[in-house]
Amino acid sequence: MTSRVVVFGVDGVGLHALRAAATPHLDSVAAAGFLAPVVLGDGSPTISGPSWATVARGVHPAKHRVFDNDLTGNALAVYPDFLARARAASCSTYAAAAWITLHATTYGGPIFSGPDFFVPDDPPDDPLWDRRDDAIAQNAATVLGSADIDVAFVYFGAPDVVGHNIGTGPEYNASIERADARIGRVLDAIRRRDSYGDERWAIVAVTDHGHADGGGHGGDSPEERAAWIATDVPGERDDLSLADIHPQVLTWLDIPIDPQWNLDGRSFAGCR
Repeated sequence: MTSRVVVFGVDGVGLHALRAAATPHLDSVAAAGFLAPVVLGDGSPTISGPSWATVARGVHPAKHRVFDNDLTGNALAVYPDFLARARAASCSTYAAAAWITLHATTYGGPIFSGPDFFVPDDPPDDPLWDRRDDAIAQNAATVLGSADIDVAFVYFGAPDVVGHNIGTGPEYNASIERADARIGRVLDAIRRRDSYGDERWAIVAVTDHGHADGGGHGGDSPEERAAWIATDVPGERDDLSLADIHPQVLTWLDIPIDPQWNLDGRSFAGCR
């Protein structure tokens, strides 16, 4: 069977907030594998840049040298992202995100390299990023529902934007639920693929940080440090790290991990 994997990045959704929201699609993913806490540590600030760099590169900030959303002075070139490693192994890749630091050279980026990004329009009348994330869900569903993509990264940023602009009240919970619905839309398209029965898909979802009570992040509160990983791949550990996403993607695709890469993360399962 052909192995494929999609990683959903959902920005700014702490574990406490996730558990308070109605997220049937993520619940279904976790029911087949696990939903597990990830406490941000290893010198990682509760900021998007460092956390997504850890997810992408498989090493902690001490190595990739990203400590803020300005990535200037980083060591990312030493640690290719998992999409780049997959392409080096002749795998096809896809990515979609609105946050510029993930895909552009602005502010010392990008966190993910390569020409494969779908970047939605940046409409001025979209302050909570719903139109951006809807466009991402539509494009990801179209591409992953039809093209033979081996590994994908699909990013939804609206919950973090709402947490900053409005706070962690009902609007924040509603934004998390809309993100879950977008994930469901993409998963539905994948499961309708003509070749789905001959494919072995891994679904992974991860956040970068939470929000303090009332909104905002960057501090050391438990709410800000309570990240998580959800997947339909069994293999939960009590010491999961954001750095584990990178080797897990490669393991699922049967790409050997060279010890000289000096990764910090470990895969949590090799097969289903």
